[in-house]
Amino acid sequence: MNVQLFIPCFVDQLYPGVAFNMVKVLEKAGCTVSYNTNQTCCGQPAFNAGFWGEAKDVCGKFMQDFTGTDYVVAPSASCIGFIRNYYNKLFENTAQSQQAKDLSKRAYEFSDFLVNVLGVDNVGATFNAKVTYHDSCAALRECKIKNEPRQLLSKVAGLELIELNDVETCCGFGGTFAVKFEPISIAMGDQKVNNAVATGAEYLVSTDMSCLMHIDGCSKHKQSGLKTLHLADVLASGW
Repeated sequence: MNVQLFIPCFVDQLYPGVAFNMVKVLEKAGCTVSYNTNQTCCGQPAFNAGFWGEAKDVCGKFMQDFTGTDYVVAPSASCIGFIRNYYNKLFENTAQSQQAKDLSKRAYEFSDFLVNVLGVDNVGATFNAKVTYHDSCAALRECKIKNEPRQLLSKVAGLELIELNDVETCCGFGGTFAVKFEPISIAMGDQKVNNAVATGAEYLVSTDMSCLMHIDGCSKHKQSGLKTLHLADVLASGW
């Protein structure tokens, strides 16, 4: 199966290893992976900040960069959730309306694609550690992803998955929310760290590096010892 990669801005700039590990797993699962170097942002930051006109320009370019019939796979439920749920709204009653609808059906978050499109839940990974999982708001509420990451983690040799309290509660990042409402954001992040530490897990895993970046910052500030990893990093381990 041919797959086009979409690598979000912050993954490209700050966590490129996540992208490479996703490629590693997809190729092992039998995919032929391509990457369009012209790609830029999906447009979500501008949209969420209220700049819908500017967002529409960025989203229009994004659709041109991902034309065709291939699946578009990203290591971010946040970006995919935006494409699926808001591109149709942005381009409603425009010449690009059908293009937006088409892309929204082809765009998948990494774990959703593995389990529900490829039918793969065991990639032969080994990760000897206690792990807890964080449901990102975008994965849970915008992409309806709940069991897929857990199903994948359950097949990783040596991994013990321990659920944390209030697992569906936001970590406090929320993009521009963390900037506009910093004290609230930090308090929510601290609560997430406390709940994760209480499980006895060494690592907190999620589908979204945006959440993990925020949680990792709170964890280091508290010197909790909790480490964060993207799901792709875990699935690419041990082989």
